[in-house]
Amino acid sequence: MGHTIKDKQKLLNRVRRIRGQVEAIERALEEEKGCMDVLQQITSCRGAMNGLLAVVLEDHIRTHLVEADPDSHEGHGDAREQLIDVVNSYFK
Repeated sequence: MGHTIKDKQKLLNRVRRIRGQVEAIERALEEEKGCMDVLQQITSCRGAMNGLLAVVLEDHIRTHLVEADPDSHEGHGDAREQLIDVVNSYFK
């Protein structure tokens, strides 16, 4: 079972909280709130997205790179190289 399926409810709860934060940004803009209020909402949303990314990425690393069968990566390089590729691609 994939880790995103196993932790589906936890991840969906995070996504729903992020949706609420994005809606708060929209409301702040519609209500013509000050730039500091909007920036604070954006920063909170970015932090929540980074948190979600970190959880999924950590589970991916643990499930598919660290604890995975080394023979299952045939043709994909070793786990260290995959980890470097994953980090580089998701934290640009």
